[in-house]
Amino acid sequence: MTNTENQPRSPSPAADSGTATTADRAALGLAAVALFVAAVNLRPAIAAISPLVDTIRADLGLSAVGASLLTTIPTLAMGLCAPAAAVVARRSGLHGGVLIGLAIIGVGTIARALGHATWLQLTTAFVVGAGIAVAQTLLPAVVKARFASRAGLVTGIYTAGLGLGGAVAAGVTVPLADAFGSWPIAVGSWAVLALAGMVMWSAAKRSLNLGDAAPRKLATKGLPWGSATAWKITAISAGNSALYYCELAWVAPLLTNDGGRSVSAAGGLLTAMISIQVVAMLAVPALLGERTDQRLGLAVTTLMTAAGFLGFALSPGTGTWLWIILMGVGHGGLFPLVLALPVTAARDATHAGRISGMAFFIGYACAAVGPLLVGFLRDASGDFKLAFILLAAVTALMVLPIAGLSPRRLARSK
Repeated sequence: MTNTENQPRSPSPAADSGTATTADRAALGLAAVALFVAAVNLRPAIAAISPLVDTIRADLGLSAVGASLLTTIPTLAMGLCAPAAAVVARRSGLHGGVLIGLAIIGVGTIARALGHATWLQLTTAFVVGAGIAVAQTLLPAVVKARFASRAGLVTGIYTAGLGLGGAVAAGVTVPLADAFGSWPIAVGSWAVLALAGMVMWSAAKRSLNLGDAAPRKLATKGLPWGSATAWKITAISAGNSALYYCELAWVAPLLTNDGGRSVSAAGGLLTAMISIQVVAMLAVPALLGERTDQRLGLAVTTLMTAAGFLGFALSPGTGTWLWIILMGVGHGGLFPLVLALPVTAARDATHAGRISGMAFFIGYACAAVGPLLVGFLRDASGDFKLAFILLAAVTALMVLPIAGLSPRRLARSK
């Protein structure tokens, strides 16, 4: 059996070329929309917690470290359960695998509305993380199979969906909690998005045309442990993910506790930052194009993000909008570039799935430590200054593995 056997098939070679018919372009567009809507579901269950963290802490009697578990546990689940995506996809195919991931997200999210118990919220956080792990681990293989010639742009589209879901959840959850008079119901209400994602993904099955089976080598034992390039991508992915979840978990509380903002104002500023990130997720890949060497873009956006973290650490109450813009443009641009690395470095959908599986498995397990460490430093020092200085330093260090991703080394890894 060859490596390409049982791989998803593109509906038509013309669909990605200048000779595409109207039907080809319509199918391609519907597939891209389905990818976007699926991605919208990958962050609301986590982003919804941040603006409510002080309310949840008071209600459940948690310390900052305890509250950070609501972000740490789903992030850890995203890493630990990433290899399970291979099992699900081999049984149900790429299309069915993503659909199952969305269903798990929906079930875990709606269960959050059932009560205030700490054990319930932590358990459902793990379930949601497991669903996210299955769906997002398979998306790079979907991109490689269906949008190979436009991988950078399409990765930007689904990353924008990911960011938009987080932005809406961060901005709307507090008003929902006020309207319902219950934060668990507000957090659980995001299950509606999962249902919409499942409907859209199912409706686009023919346009996606991913085949009935996933690549057979998309398995834990097939992860590229011996590849230096895969380890660099994993290190970058770990840093990128840790930073993102630290932002979702702690930027709003920092603006409230250290910056003197109200809870609603801090939630609004977090929403503004994520909204800027959504625009950057689309704009930066479009500006850079499908070039083989993305190191400059990766390095510039990384350093902008580091500057934003440092600004929040040293001056959270003044210059706030400057830090928000730096973090918005910097991390918003960085995110799709990082997510596109498995696709860029891969020779086919199977290889892309193996690299992304390793990046998510190791990367998210490491990333789960980030919010927990910030919560620990916040409890120990009384503010977020030390924690955010550390985040700035970690961000700057990501430039080292980025420098090693030359086109020549990527070519060798294929």
